[in-house]
Amino acid sequence: MDTSTLHQTSQTETKDRFCRAGRFLHQLLVMGELMQSCGAEVFRVEDTLNRMGKAYGVERMDVFVITSSIVITMELPDGRELTQTRRIRESGSNDFTKLERLNGLSREYCLNPFDERVLSQRLEEIRSVHLPRRSRYAGSVLAACSFAVFFGGSILDGAAAGIFAVMICLMQEYVAPVCMNVMIFNVVVSFLTGTGICTISRWLFGLHMDMIMIGDIMLLIPGIAITNAVRDVLIGDTISGIMRFIEAMLWAGCLAFGFMSAIWMVGRIW
Repeated sequence: MDTSTLHQTSQTETKDRFCRAGRFLHQLLVMGELMQSCGAEVFRVEDTLNRMGKAYGVERMDVFVITSSIVITMELPDGRELTQTRRIRESGSNDFTKLERLNGLSREYCLNPFDERVLSQRLEEIRSVHLPRRSRYAGSVLAACSFAVFFGGSILDGAAAGIFAVMICLMQEYVAPVCMNVMIFNVVVSFLTGTGICTISRWLFGLHMDMIMIGDIMLLIPGIAITNAVRDVLIGDTISGIMRFIEAMLWAGCLAFGFMSAIWMVGRIW
């Protein structure tokens, strides 16, 4: 084999490795986006992507994550660098089932790295995992009933809170996808739920409006988001912490506005 053929083969192999590295970097962005959307802390996302990049064999990983963006620069052994970025538009939820599987996948990859095509397939499998509808509804009803009774409500208040918890789950399933953003959805769901609670409390004797509302508000209040925001600030991720905290406060403000509007409207009618 002559020199030109060897040089051409070497260039082809180098180009192939570079393309594979680009595909791997793309899957890292998908991994980070999924973790963000499942409620992972910024530090956990950065640490996971760093570890997976080191396991792949790169010389250096520079990962920058905030709640709305992920930027990764990867330095290959031959000195070349790859940079990709991903805009995060989905608001983080709290899907710990997916998050646990993503953490397991990252540990498995770090112990025994596999092809980026396999990584892509595994990520798509995790993306398609959803909590069974029956379990989600049962958990919401149990939480709403428990909080209503815990804060001083009666058994009837707990039962009413459970009924409206089903209503909230239905709106999360069918109304949320057509809303422009989570803020609009929070106003809509809190207003409709508050209107229903105020109305039924006036019609049925023995129900306490405030206790029923407390039980159902607990399904919507962004408690974990606020906790993660404070944690981000304390560990030094100030930008992400402030952004997450402001988002959580706006979320809570929309809920308060929706319920207060419902109380005011029903009070004016009756």
